[in-house]
Amino acid sequence: MKNIIFISPNFPTNYWHFCRELKNNGMNVLGIGDQPYDELMPQLKASLNEYYKVSSLENYDEVYRAVAFLTYKHGRIDYIESNNEYWLESDARLRTDFNVSTGFKTDDIPRIKYKSKMKEYYKKVGIPTARYHIAQNFDESRKFIDEVGYPVVVKPDNGVGASHTYKIENDEQLQNFFDQKEVGVRYIMEEFINGEVNSYDAIINSKGEIMFETGNVTPMSIMDIVNNNDNSIFYIVKNLPEDTRKAGRATVESFGVKSRFVHFEFFRLLSDKEGLGKKGDIVALEVNMRPSGGVTPDMINFANSTDVYKIWADMIAFDRTEKSVGNHSYCAFAGLRDGKNFVMSHDDIMAKYGENMKMCERVPDALSGAMGNQLYLATFDTKEEMDKFYEDVLRCKE
Repeated sequence: MKNIIFISPNFPTNYWHFCRELKNNGMNVLGIGDQPYDELMPQLKASLNEYYKVSSLENYDEVYRAVAFLTYKHGRIDYIESNNEYWLESDARLRTDFNVSTGFKTDDIPRIKYKSKMKEYYKKVGIPTARYHIAQNFDESRKFIDEVGYPVVVKPDNGVGASHTYKIENDEQLQNFFDQKEVGVRYIMEEFINGEVNSYDAIINSKGEIMFETGNVTPMSIMDIVNNNDNSIFYIVKNLPEDTRKAGRATVESFGVKSRFVHFEFFRLLSDKEGLGKKGDIVALEVNMRPSGGVTPDMINFANSTDVYKIWADMIAFDRTEKSVGNHSYCAFAGLRDGKNFVMSHDDIMAKYGENMKMCERVPDALSGAMGNQLYLATFDTKEEMDKFYEDVLRCKE
């Protein structure tokens, strides 16, 4: 029986599905988390063979001791996974310290976590990326802006999501950024790209072969959603565009990805951009060596009539899957922000779109910055139907 340690199996709350499918595949599923066992969801308790509580997952020494204890009790650990961007570096360090060969180790972290390092791997396969500069001071950054022009975007070189990401449009804002930026954080500055984010989401086996692939589109900037406290929308595509598929597969090969569920982000240009391409072309943004966050795995399931939790667990346990993919549709996410005066009430939305609705619930506070406070997931056969849904649920009273 293979031993897998799942870090933070309780958050996001839907991750118990990963654990259930691993256990169903005959694996010994060992959880490490900082939530008391009695507070775990019953479904998660039933999906774990053992759970080790630590006072904080931020305390590496404590997590290390937990892994050591579970190794002593159960034998060699075959996998250490969290499927969570926040813990990727800790996962890699644990794999390095316990010589777990299935997954990225500490030496791999720069190329998969630092946005500036990712660019050379895109370059290897001919995928263009935005010009960039490591923003250390005003004068050097101003020289870079002389080359690319305002606006520019600054964000942590090693960051999660759109936190601490800013669009800078003039010298005053540039100076304010340097006056207020967090000490000790390395920031990358990039030329602004007018584009919508298109993702490539895939599950890849130990040979680098694609077991499943799809994608999503985010018409709105996550940076703007977070900074402007706006509503959030994105959707799973009904059919993956061929250029996204080609760019995604090339990126898998360039980064040497194996035994992972990945979420790669690209810009699709909304206008011509000198040096990058024509309107509609694909430009690289960043790689994420974990599934897209929040409820996205559920959305992928709804859009593809499948179960990516099982496909991932099959990849871990067997390196293959027999799970089928059924009818395709669009799956729309609408994250509505509290305090806005919407035309349609919850009852109105459910009355009109109840047959399309797959999920409606409150968003955990930890995810609400990028996802809104109240989510609705609904599936549609056509993009026109989906666009009408968005128009209805996002409309506010004047």
